[in-house]
Amino acid sequence: MRRIQAGSALSAFGLGFTVPYLYVYVAQVRDLGAATAGIVLAVFAMAALVVLPFSGRAIDRRGPVPVLLVASVLAAVGAVAMGFASSVPAAVGAAALLGAGTAVLQPALATMIVWCSAPAGRTRAFAMQFFLQNLGLGIGGLIGGLLVDTSRPGSFILLFSIEAAMFLVLAAVVGTVRMPGSPALQGTRPSEGAKGGGLRALLGHKAMVQLCVLGFVLFFACYGQFESGLAAYGTEAAGIQPSTLGIALAANTAVIVVAQFVVLRFVERRKRTRVIAAVGLIWAVAWMVAGYAGLGHGSQAMATAAFISTYALFGLGEAMLSPTVAPLVADLAPESMVGSYNSAFALVKQLALAVGPAVGGPMGAALHGPYIVTFVLFSLGITFLAVRLGRQLTPEQDQPSLAVKPSKVVARHEPARESETAAA
Repeated sequence: MRRIQAGSALSAFGLGFTVPYLYVYVAQVRDLGAATAGIVLAVFAMAALVVLPFSGRAIDRRGPVPVLLVASVLAAVGAVAMGFASSVPAAVGAAALLGAGTAVLQPALATMIVWCSAPAGRTRAFAMQFFLQNLGLGIGGLIGGLLVDTSRPGSFILLFSIEAAMFLVLAAVVGTVRMPGSPALQGTRPSEGAKGGGLRALLGHKAMVQLCVLGFVLFFACYGQFESGLAAYGTEAAGIQPSTLGIALAANTAVIVVAQFVVLRFVERRKRTRVIAAVGLIWAVAWMVAGYAGLGHGSQAMATAAFISTYALFGLGEAMLSPTVAPLVADLAPESMVGSYNSAFALVKQLALAVGPAVGGPMGAALHGPYIVTFVLFSLGITFLAVRLGRQLTPEQDQPSLAVKPSKVVARHEPARESETAAA
């Protein structure tokens, strides 16, 4: 498990080096223009949508380790190709490879965590993964910002080379993992010729379908707005300086890193759906605070503080979600379809991240009041959907701690009497 978590952190560290600067690199450094940069980012996202429906099946049939090794190499090749891409076809092709490779990493890693953990320990395992990934992204972005120089394409070649190296290190680390033959794995290993239930079985699972709908709303109302709608709203309506956006994102990451394990103690003793419902309320407050920043009549300093607080509140909600949503996907999955369920949920997330900026960007820039009202309602919808999902879950699925409570009945051993022994 430690090697899996370390590999996950390293891959996030590599992504942090380049993802924040991909648009600037294509549009300005390679001088391919804003339109090409937009196409490259779209291809990066679309590649994930193309490969994710097939990756789950491959994980269930071949196991997560081989799939992750292939995805890591693919992502490494895409990163190196992007570093040397000086034409539109080269940049688009590199984005396709990089997007496809990185998209498969998350469901493969999630499946490995499921295979190596008992249900009672998954909450803490996924919380640790989220913590390390955010830490890796933050540190990678910070170091990448110190190395990057828009006047020197060679500095970006260095960044993409480091990213590629991190993917190869991930492959090397995970390649040494041998799946333990623990009770947590019984019936989960793929067997030769194993056949999963397919898409029809997943769509027939009412609780999983409801969780996917809830997941779409979660990612649409939060992650899908960070770098598009909320950023546009902050600069246009609240008059936030562009440099403040970096501070707000840093505050978001800081809250996640600081609060993750404090929140975990609270989450482990509560129903998962109640925790998700609470996140919806917290995010509704966050959007109201953002509304104050852009629509209020306070000073610019107050608006800036409110805007940064919005990102911090989102971070608190994210810290609460990490030990609840991903383990719930794993606990809902049949033993032979863990990879398919993880990939399906990753696909839902990717769809939300694609639709979110397309809807939120124009609204945040021009329709300030309706934008805030819309996402306050979406946040309250999270609470409604979470409560509704709770009715479809078993008590142990909703609160795994119930399954590990020690029994109050203590068996007593009484030695057989001599007469009974003799009679026998």
